[in-house]
Formats: sequence, C-alpha cells, structure tokens
Amino acid sequence: MGVLIKLTRWLFQKAATAGLILVLGLAACGLWLFLRDNVDFDEWRHDVIRSLTGERAKVQSALGDVHQRLERLTTGIAAEQDRIRQADRVIAQLKELDSTWDRLTGDAQQKANSERREKMEKLRADSAAQVAAMQTEYTRTTWERDGLEIALGKLEVQLRTAEAKQSKVMHYLERAWNYQLGRLKVKWWVILALSLYFFGPTVGKIAMYHVLAPIIVRGRPVRLAGEMAELPQIGLSHVSADVTLQPGERLMVREKFLQASDEGLAKKTRFVLDWRIPFTCLATGLIELVEMRNHRPAGEYRCTLSNQSDPHSELAVVTLPPGSAMVIRPSFLAGVIRKKDQPLVIQRRWQLFRWQAWVTLQFRFFEFVGPCRLVIAGNRGVRAEWLLSRADNPSPARRTNQDATIGFSSNLDYKPVRAETFWGYYRGMNPLFDDLFAGPGVFLCQQVSAKGDASNARRFWSSAWGGAMKVFGM
Repeated sequence: MGVLIKLTRWLFQKAATAGLILVLGLAACGLWLFLRDNVDFDEWRHDVIRSLTGERAKVQSALGDVHQRLERLTTGIAAEQDRIRQADRVIAQLKELDSTWDRLTGDAQQKANSERREKMEKLRADSAAQVAAMQTEYTRTTWERDGLEIALGKLEVQLRTAEAKQSKVMHYLERAWNYQLGRLKVKWWVILALSLYFFGPTVGKIAMYHVLAPIIVRGRPVRLAGEMAELPQIGLSHVSADVTLQPGERLMVREKFLQASDEGLAKKTRFVLDWRIPFTCLATGLIELVEMRNHRPAGEYRCTLSNQSDPHSELAVVTLPPGSAMVIRPSFLAGVIRKKDQPLVIQRRWQLFRWQAWVTLQFRFFEFVGPCRLVIAGNRGVRAEWLLSRADNPSPARRTNQDATIGFSSNLDYKPVRAETFWGYYRGMNPLFDDLFAGPGVFLCQQVSAKGDASNARRFWSSAWGGAMKVFGM
C-alpha cells in the first residue's frame, strides 16, 4: 500500500509539474503575442469575421460557376453521345444496303450510299473526340469543385470559430499553441520540453551509468604520498571525547564542541585556524576558535568535547605521529591539538588534471601532517576502516559511500568506482560513484551519511554550497 501511495504521489507531482510547464510556456508566448499585437480584440475579431465572410463569398461564387460548367458539360456530353448513337444507326442501315455487284457495275445509288456512310463515320469520330475532351474537362472541373468545397468547409469552420471567440485569454493561448517559433511551432517545443522532463533524467542516468562511468573508473587513482613511516592511530568515537593536554600542548577547538575543561588552562580566542587558508577556514566554520594551552612545566589538564547542538554527532581522536599524514575534509574537523613549538602543517594538494577530480568535484585535498592530534566529528560516529595486507589478500581494497567519506591516510590509492547497482543510483539511494581505497592504510567515514541540515525549501542552495565546498576539498 505504501508503494502505491508513493507511486501515486510521484505521478501526481510529475503531472502537476508538466501542467505547470505547459501553462507557463503558453502563457509567456501568449503574453508576448498580446503585447506585440497592440490592437483592440473586438475590432480584430470583427475584421477577421468580415475577411472570412468575403473569402467565403468568393469561394461560393466560384463554386457556383463550377456547377454551371459541370451542367453544360453534362448536357454537351449527352448531346454528342446522342449524335453518336444516331450516326451508328445510319451507318448500320447503309451497311445493309451495301452490294458488291452494284459497286462493280458502278451503280449511282451505291456510290451515293458510300459517300453518305463516310460522312456519318467522320461525324461519329468527331462526336467521339468531343465526348472524350468534354469528359476530361468534366473530371478536372470535378477536382476543382472538390477543392472549392474543401476550402469552403475550412472557411466555414474558421468563421464559426471566429464568431464563437469571446475570450481574449483563449484566443491568445490558441495563437501561442500554433505560433511558429524558429523551425517548429510552439506546441512542438512544448512537447519536446515535456518529453525531456519526463524521459530526460532517465536517459541521462542510463548514459551516465552505462557509458560515462565505465570510462571514468579506468583512470589512474590519486595517491598523495608513498610509504609512511607510521600509520595514524584512530580512537573510538563517542558522543563526548576526553582529551588530555600535556605540558606545552595547546588545543584549538570550535566553541560549540567545548563542553568542559579544567581550571588553570590559558584560554584565548583564535580567529582563524590557519591564516594560510583563511577562506577555507571561513567556509568550514574554523573561525573564532577557543585556544587552550597547558602552560605549566609539569602536570596535565583535561577537556571534554561534545557537540552541544547536534546529539547525533560523535567525536573521535586521530593521532598523527611523526612521519604520518592524513587527508581530512576540514568541515569534519572539530579541533586540533599540537605542541607549542610545532607548527600545524596543512598541505594543499591540487588535482586539476585528473578524471577522478572532475567526476567527484574534488580538486583539492587538505593533508594534515604529524605530529598532531585531530578531533573528528561524524554523524552517528566515526568509523575507521583498516586496510591491511594479508597472505590471502596482498592488495586490500574497500569501497564506501562518497557522502560518508571523512578522510584517508595519504599513502592510499583513492579513485571513484561506479555504484554497485543501477537501481540504487537511479532511485537516488546512492551517488553514481563510490569512493574506493586500495593499499595498506586507513580511511575514515561517518557511520551514517549526513547530507546537511538545510530545509527542503533551501535544498538547491544547500546542494550548490556543498558542491562548492567539495570542489575545494572542504
């Protein structure tokens, strides 16, 4: 029952949108025609009726002449056929009086009969030619009559339509429907637009899945680093994360994630996480951070971090030892912990000339280089997927949903792969490409893909903003 309701709702939405396309297209064209005409509708209607009435009178007059010609031809054909019959009777009688002996003896009456017979045969031939000519003319005149009757019928229909027109709106909608726009009439353009609306997305998705995607996935994967001295260490994700600051360490955290902290920490506002990427920090919310520093020579302080505005968000701590690096999307970054004398190293890796970048719309990667600790926030938790070489699987590989990917160790091969099923992609349950990671390493993803908290009314702009952030690796 639920499937039937969804199908009915989908059909209703499609039909409503198609009706809206039709109405808006005809209304726009009709309005343009109305503004272009700049004439009084009633006066135009009367002019059209007078013009059609005059044309109808001309056609009726011509049709009357045609009928008169047909009558004359019918009478002429009948008269000539009567002459032919009379000539046939006379010729038959003369043939009966014909005598071979009289012709041989030179009989005068026989000679007169022969001359009369020749005249009657000539008269019959002339009448037969006249009949043939008049029958040909009769056929052509019949065609002319049929054409005039068709034209008269069309004029009658146009005249009745013009007399029945009382609404300006219907008049201009009808004109818009049959208006010639380019090589096609508006109605064909509207039909084309409706066809694209109904069938265009399906055809496009079939082409993307079965034609474009297989070409793209054959491209070379992205790999930002070679072998790493040590892999990142990933902690378990929880609703809250307890972090410890050793002497000389400092924490830069978004204010909404700071839940509690020990007294004695030196605190100040850090306006931007890294001044080398100010626009990225502004776009991803890494501004107006709370910076806390353990300034004591000995002893440790503790801080508790949790997302105060989203109960579904969980945090995990990623430790990057020296010689380790990890690509992270800054929008998932809640905080950074580093030592005072160690700068935060964020390398920007551009990938403008790769198919994968154009397909995933991610042209830039942010690589965080150890030593440091990163606090990562993910929807319903952060999951670490470890790819380890084994005897039975020396080249491990694993795919994940693109919407769920948070980051990956820099030594992994990263490339898009086509969605596993066409139906999942067609129904919008899965993007066209999943992320595939290969090689020994680790990648992070959300437990549940989060597409943002924008309302339905702002979905378009939310998608555009999310796409722009992904283009720049944020």
